[in-house]
Amino acid sequence: MQLPRISVASWMEADLSDFNIDAPRWDQCTFLGRVKHFFNITDPRTVLVPERELDWAKVMVEQSRMGTVPPGTQVEQLFYAKKLYDSAFHPDTGHKMNVIGRMSFQVPGGMIITGFMLQFYRTMPAVIFWQWVNQSFNALVNYTNRNAASPTSVRQMAVSYITATTTAVATAVGMNMLTKRAPPLVGRWVPFAAVAAANCVNIPMMRQQELIQGICVKDRNHNEIGHSRRAAAIGITQVVISRITMAAPGMILLPVLMERLEKLRFVQRVRVLHAPLQVLLSGCFELPVSYLEPELQDTIKAKYREPVPHVYFNKGL
Repeated sequence: MQLPRISVASWMEADLSDFNIDAPRWDQCTFLGRVKHFFNITDPRTVLVPERELDWAKVMVEQSRMGTVPPGTQVEQLFYAKKLYDSAFHPDTGHKMNVIGRMSFQVPGGMIITGFMLQFYRTMPAVIFWQWVNQSFNALVNYTNRNAASPTSVRQMAVSYITATTTAVATAVGMNMLTKRAPPLVGRWVPFAAVAAANCVNIPMMRQQELIQGICVKDRNHNEIGHSRRAAAIGITQVVISRITMAAPGMILLPVLMERLEKLRFVQRVRVLHAPLQVLLSGCFELPVSYLEPELQDTIKAKYREPVPHVYFNKGL
């Protein structure tokens, strides 16, 4: 198996006795550190990594956790293995995730779907088809990145998928009919309205079990404290807002740009390039203990001698 290239300096014998592979490589108390962390695990290039290399990465991570890495292993190799592991394996279950549902696939996958939704918005069949494709993609992503501590039944997933798809299609079709006499630019914004409406339905429906049972909250040392429904509600709300916010720049500003570009004679002559151009241009959370349920606050006070100001949980992506 081909190992990652590393610099000459890194080939120096490294002391891995105190190396903690689960410790953040960058300071997570800073915004830049968190940005580097998420850029690292969402690197689209990891989608192309062969299965055998992903399996190698998992073995290396597990061996590092047990302190049994092979002699001669370098720190950069472990960092690379952890990058692959975080990009392809679920943080709760440790199971390999499907490629389309991985966050590292969101940039290429999202660009393609967003570009086509913004391009093919004029006819009803196209609107219905691309909204269905988008919601199918979202449902798979939501399920793949769910909080696995709160299992979701097949029935719940089916209801969520159908409800979100129906909401998106109904919103898109309804707004298309209402904006027929509106300026062309308004019609281009219909896909964003449909996506926003569907996100408000799809994510809470897909993760409703978390709202019912609560999600696991931990102290700063990763020790489980209990389950909180409030933490689940806050996490899901933030995911909904972040999904809509992430879609907003491309789906609001890009139509304005395309509206102007399509008036140029050159662009009008090469209409076959409109869709590819649209695609190209589309290119753990902390919670104060005071927000938790009163009974869980009492449990924390009884368990810890010192005050615990915050707990931590996986809000999902």
